[in-house]
Amino acid sequence: MANQSSSYPIICASFNQDNSAFAISTKDGFKVFDSSTGRLCYERVVGAFVIVEMLYGSSLLAIVGAGEQPFLSPRRLCLFNTTTGTALRELNFLTSILAVRLNRKRLVVLLQEKTYIYDSNSLSILDTIDTVPNLKGLCAFSPCLDSCFLAIPASTTKGSVLVYNVMDLHSYCEIDAHRGPLAAIVLSSNGMYIATASEQGTIIRVHLVSEATKQSYSFRRGTYPSTIFSLSFGPSMRLPDILVATSTSGTLHAFSLALAINQRSRRSSSFLGSVLPNSLTDALDPAHHHVLHNAVSAGVKSCAVVRKIEKVPASSLSKAVACRFTISVVTYNGYFQEYTLTINNQNEAVWALEREFNLSTATQALSKKS
Repeated sequence: MANQSSSYPIICASFNQDNSAFAISTKDGFKVFDSSTGRLCYERVVGAFVIVEMLYGSSLLAIVGAGEQPFLSPRRLCLFNTTTGTALRELNFLTSILAVRLNRKRLVVLLQEKTYIYDSNSLSILDTIDTVPNLKGLCAFSPCLDSCFLAIPASTTKGSVLVYNVMDLHSYCEIDAHRGPLAAIVLSSNGMYIATASEQGTIIRVHLVSEATKQSYSFRRGTYPSTIFSLSFGPSMRLPDILVATSTSGTLHAFSLALAINQRSRRSSSFLGSVLPNSLTDALDPAHHHVLHNAVSAGVKSCAVVRKIEKVPASSLSKAVACRFTISVVTYNGYFQEYTLTINNQNEAVWALEREFNLSTATQALSKKS
């Protein structure tokens, strides 16, 4: 997630595959933090980077320089070991690298009009995909080896998504999600669901990947256009309970995906369900939507993930069970925030800010500066 504005201290920010850690880059170098404790785990001060991607909790990082120094070319991908402080391998390209995704079997590198698939262990190239111009390096990746998908834009004029099976090396499907060009894409960690937002940002759609365009759920973020900065599903082995989004409005949005599916199943036998299309009725139902206003300063880029889901007693006087979601947010003006969202069985929601700290003033914890 590269920053487009030099006015903010953070150039890029990313969480690892299970959201247990996150990395940021500034003009001076990059840092890796533990998400649950906020502890600074590693720092390297050598210059600016536009991409810092982690491989789960391992010592392997994929890093791409911002080009401010000759040895930090934006056309060079370096696989870096934080334990030894050395580069393991390098890959060089003819044009700037716009995004990198990886798991234990595959490494994906996105350029403006090409996407390269590598074997993560041998770094042998497995496939090359010619793509439509993708200036933002927009993509989504599901690290699960059983359903390991890559999603990238399939059009520059409308919101079509190409879903590619990275393990079997073939195009899986194409989804027509929006009328306008895409602004954000995310795949659930198990590869079953994909969420998209267009440049208008008023409607967020969720598709079941196996059924492509046959089944979708639409959620209204707001009435006025807003740029969606990030989308994130909650962690789940099957159906994600929740989808969160951040945007230029500074509002943190949470959409109850499980509630939408349950309500659709009840609606299917009703007269209203037979008259109105599912996507329309879902978009008009505000019960799926929980909003925290002014979570982030308006206009400041941010990245949010659902880090944890817990079942907790709804109250001391009731046996009802509520869901509590832990949501971590990194803002490009240099802050980490952690919120909890508790939703009871009456769909009543309570937000709470659990902690917040300045990323630029964090001190070194485990590794020496290089």
